[in-house]
Amino acid sequence: MRTSVYIDGFNLYYRALKNTPYRWLDVARMCQLILPRYEIDRILYFTARITPLPRDPDQPVRQQVYLRALSTSPNLTIVYGHFLSHTVRMPLADGSGFADVIRAEEKGSDVALATLLVHDAHRDAYDTAVVVSNDTDLVTPIRVAREEVGKRVGVICPHRFPSKGLLDVADFVRPIRPGVLRASQFPGTLCDASGDFQKPASW
Repeated sequence: MRTSVYIDGFNLYYRALKNTPYRWLDVARMCQLILPRYEIDRILYFTARITPLPRDPDQPVRQQVYLRALSTSPNLTIVYGHFLSHTVRMPLADGSGFADVIRAEEKGSDVALATLLVHDAHRDAYDTAVVVSNDTDLVTPIRVAREEVGKRVGVICPHRFPSKGLLDVADFVRPIRPGVLRASQFPGTLCDASGDFQKPASW
């Protein structure tokens, strides 16, 4: 059964990986472990290049190393959206005044994921699609791929509590367990066409 996997990179990171020792995640290996009976033809990883923030100026460097690691997976394609950061003035919770806050937002990845999920269904690029996300914005494209095109669509949920909307619309929902994350780490040193590189030291 031809299977395409669509990964919401930011949702995966913030729901399952942030502040864990599993950030050096080989997503292709993770998908194989969770979907052992599926023939995974393609993995599309949706993300955006982040910009440095004052509290963590090295974050874009770590992300770039990780994207380089992902690119060593032969059947994986990275699809880029946009990352925006700007300063906004927000009221304080106690009502005592206002403060300037840096707001960082990722734009376009979820739209690209939804668009390609439905487009690929119409062009018969897969028999089964698997979406890695817990974002209810994806309920409608999943429903379209299933009900209007007749494709099978499952969800791998990076949160321990799957959203009801996704539970209602998907053919199946599977969790990402810590043991799978532990077993799906890249080696500490990888090699690509540019040479050897290492897992970020702080990870």
